[in-house]
Amino acid sequence: MRLLTLLLFGLFGTVAALKAQPTKPHPYLFYTPERTGRLKERIKTDTLLANRWNAIQQRCDKWVAEPKGGNMEQLALAYTMTGDKRYADRAKTLLNDLTGRAFWDGMDDRTPRWNAGLGTSHNNWTASVTFDAIYNALTNDERRAIADRIVKLGIEPSIADWVSKDKRIQSLDNMGHNWWAAIVFEAGIASLAVMNEQPQARQWATDIMQNSRQWFAFSGSILENKPANFDLAGGFYESISYANYGVSEYLQFRLAYTNALGKRTMPYDNLLQKTVDWFMHAAYPRSGDKPSMSLNFGDSNDFANGERPAKLMLALGLGTDDYYWYIQQTGKTPFREDLNVGTPMGLLYQPENKPVPATPGLPPSAMYGSMGWGTLRSSWKPDATLLGVKSGYTWNHAHADAGSFVLYHKGENLLIDGGDVGYGNPEYSSYFVKSQAHNVVMFNGEAQDARDQYNAVKNPGHLYNLLDGGSLKYMLADATGPTARNFLRNYRNFLWIGNVILIIDDLKTYDSGQFDFLLHYADKAVKRGPDLEITKDKAGILFRPLYPETLPLGYPHDFPEKLKYRTEYGLQDRTTNVKIPYYVLSLPEKTDRTKLVNAILLLDETNQSIQTATGSSGASGAAGRSNLPTIEKFEGTNYLGLRITQNGQVTEVYINLLADGRLMHRNANLTIGDWQTDAYLSAITFPEGANRQDLTQLSSFFVGNGSYLRKSGKPLLSSLSKVFLHAARTSDPLRRTGHTGSQLNVQLQGQPLIEASLGFENVTKLNVNNKDVSPAYDSGKLLRIDVDQTK
Repeated sequence: MRLLTLLLFGLFGTVAALKAQPTKPHPYLFYTPERTGRLKERIKTDTLLANRWNAIQQRCDKWVAEPKGGNMEQLALAYTMTGDKRYADRAKTLLNDLTGRAFWDGMDDRTPRWNAGLGTSHNNWTASVTFDAIYNALTNDERRAIADRIVKLGIEPSIADWVSKDKRIQSLDNMGHNWWAAIVFEAGIASLAVMNEQPQARQWATDIMQNSRQWFAFSGSILENKPANFDLAGGFYESISYANYGVSEYLQFRLAYTNALGKRTMPYDNLLQKTVDWFMHAAYPRSGDKPSMSLNFGDSNDFANGERPAKLMLALGLGTDDYYWYIQQTGKTPFREDLNVGTPMGLLYQPENKPVPATPGLPPSAMYGSMGWGTLRSSWKPDATLLGVKSGYTWNHAHADAGSFVLYHKGENLLIDGGDVGYGNPEYSSYFVKSQAHNVVMFNGEAQDARDQYNAVKNPGHLYNLLDGGSLKYMLADATGPTARNFLRNYRNFLWIGNVILIIDDLKTYDSGQFDFLLHYADKAVKRGPDLEITKDKAGILFRPLYPETLPLGYPHDFPEKLKYRTEYGLQDRTTNVKIPYYVLSLPEKTDRTKLVNAILLLDETNQSIQTATGSSGASGAAGRSNLPTIEKFEGTNYLGLRITQNGQVTEVYINLLADGRLMHRNANLTIGDWQTDAYLSAITFPEGANRQDLTQLSSFFVGNGSYLRKSGKPLLSSLSKVFLHAARTSDPLRRTGHTGSQLNVQLQGQPLIEASLGFENVTKLNVNNKDVSPAYDSGKLLRIDVDQTK
């Protein structure tokens, strides 16, 4: 009770203090004397800003020379920059036209009628920014008249419908995503604009700032199948485009609030910083004049980004140096929902020039587990390789795409998402939001229920166990929940080793039927030997099916036991009549359980196209590129195996068929030659030419969901619970450098408390989960690795 009293006292004390503050002289929202003064100084030496300002002023001169027309925001900026009343007079005429309307918005197709929507939001912004900027050119009567109309047309219907206690018809549960942010926070900006004329306006703005806490903290609705707005790591579930919109609407309000009433610290400020980090993790920087791209999951586009939130965070003093790197990357984008320097806000709030980091200080890979977005990245350099994975919610702007993935490589998006189209087109519902528009596995032509996008998926997908060990990366996607009407297991493992990305699908259904693997690609695809070669400009990959069967090398009808493949047609992103092909890879027989193992081979300039010999059937078993990693298949009792040789290293991958849930109360104990393990997946790497019987020559190993790995009875891993682990030496395991000790980097997860033992000798430096740890050995001379998240 005492804590509640203190909190209430603090809240009402803050409100009382704000009421006591005198209102600053206009303009105090955005076009402040401080900002316009700084812009005047910058355009003396900054050619870019000077050119953009001159272009705006020239447009304004043209408008005022004509009988009517113009852009209110640009005219308002011209007035605050020059004091020329011609600009203010034209802006006033336009503002009077806007505020002289009978209403700003209304949706008569809803019961009860919605009186405030996005139209209200947009007009609140335009009217309040203009009113504040030209305030000193208005008479007192004009100020009161315009302010009264802003209140009547914009603020009152927004507050009544969306936040009031006596008239509200909306809740965070039904429209608490980008719409709530746009409408409520723009009403907050409008409230700040009319504080001189409307005694309640300051309180309205303060209440909206307090309500913002609930928007950021909204954790979803069980009964209405609604997701949380934000992942705890900062992601926003709808899409990049709608995250940019919703978060920017808040940040604009926060900036106006700060400029007008003073700086505030909010409990979600750290989450806001993580959200901009998420925009960066979803970005794909490209070299030259190519604009940066972003993950196109859901209703978004290839060039959507978070430039506006990044710039607004810097203006609020909440940014980091990484934001300058991100803004540099997004500066070339054609995406217009930003603060580009051709706009008044973009000019005034263009970050100061300063050295830009070559790359951000963020880890290259990231996972947003609760909303189901993940990225695996080779590096932050332009034109690197980025694998994006989605397995989360489906509702509203989030599509039926659980388990899907996209791939960017050498500056191009080669494996693509289906995209979207205008919501008024029937193709939006009949194709773009459906599973068939995404890189997923279908069963008898179905994956997620097509109604999920409207009703919301009850059991969302998830991502788990991100490991990034540099040369080896791993992530697990669980799409079982969204596809549970057919699937008992729908797990997709992404195991990235060097220049090979393995996609391992673990599938089990209630009934026997047809499994299809969908592969959507960007430009060109041809079959060459065992591969589908996918290229765009100079970028390329090979897609190679491995298990349960490979592609047929001769006439398909001569090999009925091989994988079948066919071309089907979808729609090009943002079109309704442009058909584009995609591949469907089908198992040769119907079944209710299978493992699909496919490899993506990343091509570079060393992998030149080569001619291969063909027989009378036209078949060639050789790949059509040179210098490729060698991938060998082998299998035995209860396991599938691959041997990958590349870059002087040999990695053997084992898939334990007993570890897929088929055993109850029995462990998946497997023997493969001299190796013993219960791991679901394992990958063991030695230098090429090394003695594989000598564990001291081991380069690294990976275990996915395993409690032990032993070589001829000697433990390499021991843990009471099954874990996900990658351990890699960073010194020369063959002792060619003469070192007697080695450094070991370990990534370990799976349970909140893990006490594991590893069979690495002479470890002198140890890093566990990116933290340096003093090496300690147990009595059996095994290296102890402890992870305790229970504290």
